[in-house]
Amino acid sequence: MVGSVAGDAGPLAGPAVIVVSGVSGSGKSTVGALLASRLGWDFLDADDLHPPANIAKMASGMPLTDADRGPWLDAVGRAASAPGRAGVVVACSALRVVHRDRLRERVPDLVVVQLTAHPDLIGDRLSTRVDHFMPPTLLASQFAALEPLSAAEAGLVLDVGATPEALVARILVLLADG
Repeated sequence: MVGSVAGDAGPLAGPAVIVVSGVSGSGKSTVGALLASRLGWDFLDADDLHPPANIAKMASGMPLTDADRGPWLDAVGRAASAPGRAGVVVACSALRVVHRDRLRERVPDLVVVQLTAHPDLIGDRLSTRVDHFMPPTLLASQFAALEPLSAAEAGLVLDVGATPEALVARILVLLADG
């Protein structure tokens, strides 16, 4: 679904917080940082907010549970809604509706850009990635947890087959068209 728009939560132009979501290796950090740069907004990588126990668990090949993710999502929500920001783009897996809803407890008007791709493409990306705590062996658990945007969620769904620059250009057009 390249460039599809989900949700009835209102126009997408001008949100203060955009969450770039998807499975590990989908390009959240790359696309999110580039989008933030193009918007002149802050960029926040939610991976930086994981507590050491979560990182150790994933590094050992164990998927996180929702109980593990709860405090981390709360920290992400607090950081994203910090006073004084004109806007922020957050790279955060936010795989399930309940994860995105938890973020909305702090940031009610956030817009989600969900990056999608075939598992083989993501697997290829993960096999070449170095120095990241998330092992490729957890990819299947991420796809199993992944839930598409619900009808009530404001957001975009984009296939990551394009370059990050092309994805960001598409995001900006779709947000402007809101």
